[in-house]
Amino acid sequence: MHPVLRNILALLAGIIAGSLINGALISISAHIIPPPAGVDVTTEAGLKAGIHLFEPRHFIFPFLAHALGTFFGAWITVLIAANRKMMWAMIVSLLFFIGGAMMVYSLPAPMWFNITDLVLAYFPMGYLAARLGMRRRP
Repeated sequence: MHPVLRNILALLAGIIAGSLINGALISISAHIIPPPAGVDVTTEAGLKAGIHLFEPRHFIFPFLAHALGTFFGAWITVLIAANRKMMWAMIVSLLFFIGGAMMVYSLPAPMWFNITDLVLAYFPMGYLAARLGMRRRP
């Protein structure tokens, strides 16, 4: 397979895999750590209206979703990419970071969570995934 085509497919596979993991973790989060009574977490309006009732434990799964989605998206990309694996992992991280920044802008989460999420969940996870992926398959 031509390296350019393989790299494009790697990027798409990583984005899809990371998005699926992110979405799955967000979907199960309310079943594991129930939201505060009366808060509708299925809509953005419901989250905005009730996010002030959230405790730190309610932010565990959103952080894990962002971090693990980015990690596995970057890792899949590295495993498939033909070359420049670190660059492709960082592109996946950047795309997920942009999504995270959009969420920070649209949802009034506590500043401690926004900073933790943006600083730790994207580029460090992409870098770690790339390093592990390149070690596994040079």
